Amino acid sequence: MIPELYKEVNEVSGDNVLPEFLLNTRLAGIPFFEWVAILLGLPFLYLLAVMLNRLLSRMIGQLRRYFLKKTNLPDPEVLPMPVRLLLIAFTILWAIAKVSLPLLARQFWSTVATILIIVSCVWLFIRLNSWAEERICQRLLLRKSTGAVSIARLVQRVIDVLAVFVGVLVGLKHFGLSPTGALAGLGVGGIAVALAAQKTLENVVGGVSVIFDQTVRVGDNLKVGETRGTVENIGLRSTRIRTLDQTIVSVPNGQMANASLENLSLRDKFWFHPNLRLSYDTSPVQLHSVLRSLTEMLEKYPVVERNSIRVSFLSFGTAALELEVFAYLFARDWSNFLDIQGELQIQIMEIVEAAGTRMAYPASPQVQGPTPDGAKTVGVTSKPN
Repeated sequence: MIPELYKEVNEVSGDNVLPEFLLNTRLAGIPFFEWVAILLGLPFLYLLAVMLNRLLSRMIGQLRRYFLKKTNLPDPEVLPMPVRLLLIAFTILWAIAKVSLPLLARQFWSTVATILIIVSCVWLFIRLNSWAEERICQRLLLRKSTGAVSIARLVQRVIDVLAVFVGVLVGLKHFGLSPTGALAGLGVGGIAVALAAQKTLENVVGGVSVIFDQTVRVGDNLKVGETRGTVENIGLRSTRIRTLDQTIVSVPNGQMANASLENLSLRDKFWFHPNLRLSYDTSPVQLHSVLRSLTEMLEKYPVVERNSIRVSFLSFGTAALELEVFAYLFARDWSNFLDIQGELQIQIMEIVEAAGTRMAYPASPQVQGPTPDGAKTVGVTSKPN
């Protein structure tokens, strides 16, 4: 029994086909013809796969250009590199089944084919994952979701790493090595990395939370603590905000997720709230005329919310009669609100002048305008005659 098994292990087939020196000469215990097959046969198989890819690519490219009526379409890659490796591996397996080889040779070529299959499958999966990520990012960029693009790229890289790790585990299993030790080492290493990169992971998780909650988007006018400006980019680690001074402030996403955010761009209406100070020379008739005219003017203005209009005589101030104008305006954005507010304040001046009265002039004249956070405005005062 043992002699027959020894003969099967060491027997070299091909006495009638190959020269004797290729059969009897051994290098590192392996017949020389097997070295020739490795060094010449595999490159020859790959060259055939490359030629087949070019032929099929040219044929399909011509068919695409003919049916789509577009002469500038490039030839597609029908057989990418991973598919070529798969073809070579399947060719080796087919040859093993058809050609009588010694046991050691069959085991060697079977191992080569298995390695090629594992590598090509992992490689092909990574390419498909990259293709899917590219398509998803294109759609997200059309929607201006730069934060979601960052998440998509992170997920794609994590999936690639997992694919390579699974391929390594399958390879170890094929060679009879237990992957338990590798998994245990990965767990311990993962814990160490997590502890070392605690702040980074906190910012990444915070970035994912901000992006999925959609509390902030690129272009929003935002206020975070003492920082106020326009959001220019939302990344995985930080969010970049361009301030009113045209500087860039990078706020860590961990802070963004825990801070109180005031998104000024999400306002559906703007507060119009000028306080008027009329001279004490104003008569009751003139005061009634001003109040009535202001109310009518606001009611007729198309972008003013009618239910919010309130024009009131507040009090007898130290140096003037104090009036309050209260209303909400519908505007596209902050700049549009400033334009509407300017027009309304000019009409307020015209109403006061038409009533025959004037604005009171304080001891220390000053003009306060609206602030981006929606604070109230104070009407322009004029020097009395």
